[in-house]
Parts: sequence; C-alpha cells; structure tokens
Amino acid sequence: MNLGPAHLIPLPVLIPLLAAAVTLILGRRPRAQRWVTVAALVASLVVAVALLYYADADGIAVLQIGGWEAPIGISLVLDRLAALMLLVSAIVLLSVMLFAVGQGIHDGNEQQPVSIFLPTYLALTAGVNIAFLAGDLFNLFVGFEVLLAASFVLLTLGASADRVRAGVSYVMVSMVSSLVFLIGIALAYAATGTLNLAQMAVRMDDIAPGTRVAIFGVLLVAFGIKAAVFPLSSWLPDSYPTAPAPVTAVFAGLLTKVGVYAIIRAHTLLFPGGELDDVLLVAGLLTMIVGILGAIAQNDIKRLLSFTLVSHIGYMIFGVALSSQTGLAGAVYYVGHHILVQTTLFLVVGLIERQAGSASLRRLGSLALMSPLLAILFLIPALNLGGIPPFSGFIGKVALLQAGAEDGSVLAWVLVAGGVVTSLLTLYVVARIWTKAFWRARADAPEGDLADIGPSALIDESATDISFEDRPDVGRMPAAMLVPTVWLVVIGVSLTVFAGPLLDISNRAAANLRDRSVYIEAVLGGEQG
Repeated sequence: MNLGPAHLIPLPVLIPLLAAAVTLILGRRPRAQRWVTVAALVASLVVAVALLYYADADGIAVLQIGGWEAPIGISLVLDRLAALMLLVSAIVLLSVMLFAVGQGIHDGNEQQPVSIFLPTYLALTAGVNIAFLAGDLFNLFVGFEVLLAASFVLLTLGASADRVRAGVSYVMVSMVSSLVFLIGIALAYAATGTLNLAQMAVRMDDIAPGTRVAIFGVLLVAFGIKAAVFPLSSWLPDSYPTAPAPVTAVFAGLLTKVGVYAIIRAHTLLFPGGELDDVLLVAGLLTMIVGILGAIAQNDIKRLLSFTLVSHIGYMIFGVALSSQTGLAGAVYYVGHHILVQTTLFLVVGLIERQAGSASLRRLGSLALMSPLLAILFLIPALNLGGIPPFSGFIGKVALLQAGAEDGSVLAWVLVAGGVVTSLLTLYVVARIWTKAFWRARADAPEGDLADIGPSALIDESATDISFEDRPDVGRMPAAMLVPTVWLVVIGVSLTVFAGPLLDISNRAAANLRDRSVYIEAVLGGEQG
C-alpha cells in the first residue's frame, strides 16, 4: 500500500475533527479530554512535518476525494506554501493548547460551559487546515466558515458583557466578509463555469480584463477583512483583546494569516497579471502606518499588540503586491515569523497578567525585578518583532525591503521607506512596554495599587478592579504555562539560526507560486480546458 504524501493530505483535517467528536463525548471527563486533544495536536504536528518534507522533496501532491477527478471532484492540494503553513500552524496550535491546559481555562467552574472549549479548539484547527489544503473556492469558503463558528464560541468563552459584545462585532464583520466572499464565488463561477482553482486559473486568462479585475477586487475585499488589511481592519483591536490569553494568542498569531494565505493564493494562481498591485501596495503602506500609529496610542498591552498585528500585515501585503519571486519569498518567510512571534507575545501577556494582575501599562511596573525570566521571555520576541538584528524579524524585513528596492518603482520605494519607519515605531512601542511594565517601579505607575479581576472570575461582573494585594493569583506562573511559552521563544530564535535553509524553502515556495503551470498540471493533468 502506498503511504505517500497524497494519502497523508487529509489527516490534518480528519485528525482534529475526529478528536473533536471524541472530546465532545468526553465532556464530563476533562482529563481524558486533555489527553485526546494533546495527542491529536501532536499527531497533526508529526503529519505536518512529514508533509513539508514530501512537498519540498517531491513537489506538489494532490488527493482527489472519493476518486472523482478534478475539476468534477474535490481536490486537496499540498504545495510548499500549504505545507509551510500547516507546519507553523501545528506548532502554534499545540503550544497554545498546552498553555491553556496549564492555565486551567478548560476547568473553570460549574457556571461556565468550558467543556466545549477543547472540541471547539479542535474544530478551529480543522477549519484552518481545510483553508490551507482547499483546491477550490467553495471549500476555501467552508474552511473560513468552520473558523467563524469556532471563533465565536472561543471569543465569547465566559459570557462576560465585553466578550459577548466583542463576539457579536466579530461575527457581524465575519458575516459581511463571508457574504462578499460568496458574491465573489458566484461571479467567478459565472465567468469561468468552475470553482476548481486550477481550472479557474486556466479559464480566467480568457476573461475580459475588466471582469477579471472586478472579480479579484471582490475577493480581495473578502480576504482583506479576514486578514485585517486597512481600511478593513478596525474590527480587530476591539475583538481580540477581550478573549482569554490563549484564545487571543491563537487568533492574533494565526487567523489573520489564513486571510493572507488566501490573498497569496488568489494573487499568484488566479490573477497573476498584477492589475491591482498598486492598490495592494497602497493598502499595505496604509496598513503599516495606521496600525503602528494606533499602537502608539494604547495603554493596554493586548490592544497595543493587536494594533502591531494589523501593522505587520502590511509587510506581507507589500511582498505579495511586488509580484516578484523575491517579494513572495520574503512574504512567505515573514508570515511564518510573524505567526510565531505574535503568538509568543500574547502568551507572554497572559503570564504578565498572572504575575502582575493586569495588562494595563498604567498598573504595571517592576516586572524585571519581580520575574527576570518573564522579562527575558518578553524581551526576545519583542526585539524580534521590532526587527532588531540578527533576529528573524530583521531578516524578513530586509528580504522585503530588498525586493522593494529591486522593483525600483516610486511606489515601491515609498513602501520601503514606510517599512523602515514602521519598524522603528514598532521598536518604540515595545520599548515603551519594557520601560513602563518591566523597568520602572510599580509604585510610580498611576494605578499601581490596582489589579484586574482574576482570570477565574470569568462570569462575575460585579467589579472590574480590585486591590493588587487582594488578587489571589498574582505572582503565580504555572510551569505548564511557562514551558510552551519558552518553547515558542526558542522556535522563534531558531528562525534566525536556520534562516538560510528556511529562506531557501521560502524561495522554492515562491518559485512554485510564480510558475502556475506546475500547480495546474498537478491538479488537472491533461484536462486543462
């Protein structure tokens, strides 16, 4: 029996879906739920490593579901980009789950429906992986909808007013995005008569330029909302910071990158002519600048990092819009870097809340003295995000800026300047967190005597503030929360240590994306009409 890559392709979807069903049945047995979930995510990580090895060594692999050949049947397609995204997402999803187990978010108390946390988290994992492997627009839409359903449950976990309000806002924006996506799917099908991406790529070449640009524009709006590209990004800083730390971490690190992945796939496979590249470049520049200016104005670390998340999406859009192999390679590398670093920083914020009772800069101080380990765990990914050499943030930005310089257009040089300014401002905002939260004395903080309600008080809304001395969990950082955070910090550093091989893989992935014929031939074979 051949157990090659094609037979492994459905496992990143099947494993979490089956595990979600099992954990739902085990709702009254939290320990068994935890073991099943961790085992499923470890298995998904192992499969993702194998898939990246096969994709890099053998090229594109395709599985035709049920034996129905494309374009009639459903195709799951694995190329280097999809494999890279599967691996990075598997690392993040496993690490965040271990953090959540350590935090005890799955236990809660009798008033909370937390028994559904693990099944929903696994459903989220399946939705992410469906989106990465989908070989047609409809199943890409299905992956997004699975994400939406799971995200709403996770975002509103605890049912506090702030979380429900943020969840409703998130769902409304996501439903608008889904509606726009459906309109784009309908337009693409009406124009090409197919939803299979490979066949659509062939037929799109025969569509009138104006129609092609209109379809691309509609899809960009849908994907831009999900990726938080300016001016479609205002929902994100109000939605993510209200969720529990593990949920915020996986949302911020991973979910927006699914939208970026969809933009990369559509831009390179369906619409490679570059008709809207200038629009994307302007959107990338505004996303960088507006996002980082929003971060400067924040006093809550979660909101500040949410704005930096928006800002750095602009770098990825910059690389895609250059329509060059160098730009795409830089964007692919930067996506992987940013998923890991941004997730790590939000997990560190969860540790800060445990150690100091708040994530507000008005209440924090003396953290470097209270916990040198926590200071190191923050400093490394913060410098990485700011693009300080030799970290991966610096390497990724240099690759993107080099691609902009190679392009040589006026707009590209404006983006290069904007990227440099954004990087400097990012360094400023993380330095601001360091000086206020870690370096100054807590007694000098305007509200240093106060703390937020503890993470166990997810339902009780009778008060939002308590005395710092009265919060029972201050100073506690369970080892099970520290270990996955340290693990992610180490992996983030490894992006620097192994930058050469990783950039080589990113370059090969970009070469695959630029040569559409390889993808089309792998999916359709001789049937390309």
